Amino acid sequence: MLLPISDDNTGRQSTPYVVYTIIVLNAIVFLFFQQAGSDSGARFTYGYATVPYEITHNQDLVQPRFIRGEIPQAPGPSPIYLTILVSMFMHGSWMHILGNMLYLWIFGDNIEDDFGHVRFGIFYVLAGIAATFTQIAIDPDSMIPTLGASGAIAGVLGSYLIMFPRNRVRNLLFLGFIFTTVELPAVLVIGFWIVLQLIEQYMSSVSSNVSRGGGVAYMAHIGGFAAGALMTFVFRRRRKSYGGYDYYDR
Repeated sequence: MLLPISDDNTGRQSTPYVVYTIIVLNAIVFLFFQQAGSDSGARFTYGYATVPYEITHNQDLVQPRFIRGEIPQAPGPSPIYLTILVSMFMHGSWMHILGNMLYLWIFGDNIEDDFGHVRFGIFYVLAGIAATFTQIAIDPDSMIPTLGASGAIAGVLGSYLIMFPRNRVRNLLFLGFIFTTVELPAVLVIGFWIVLQLIEQYMSSVSSNVSRGGGVAYMAHIGGFAAGALMTFVFRRRRKSYGGYDYYDR
């Protein structure tokens, strides 16, 4: 198993304030809203996660479902479509948020450096929205909530693959109980990741256990990745050279 831990930042020229802000916001939501006591945290999580049925039917389903012990679900935001935005800053477990924030920390700064702070913020949100609607499209009547920054971060990975395919990424390589570090080009690291998502989505689609169970929203990852790769051609700056100096069109 490969786990990215750092990348080549030698060309970065700015501080990734938006990446830092997104990480802080995710931490605040997880620690102070989702972990705010077992009952209140669970009600918030299931009230503000994106439920495909609620989006496609414009209906806030407030009932004691999903949650162990029949804890009543809190009402969601109004309009219910706001869950698409809020759920991008929510996570289901410590491993979920730590893994997502690690990937954002590693790959997001280079993208923000090229796009600029405001453009990167817009890009991130749009990638997350695209990821959510991709997941909704495959099961519009599902009542299983989805949450997490994975779709938006998948968009960052798609953009990174387009812009920095040859950047070196340092990874932890686990070989059973033994691990070491290995540097690989981003095209291999991210390429392996998206191929894995495609395989997992195919396997889940043919599994008899996928009908009503929860799990990983692989289709959201795929949709976010594709949206991020395509949007790169709109959001990135165009580097030119004049008189021996590089500059960017804005």
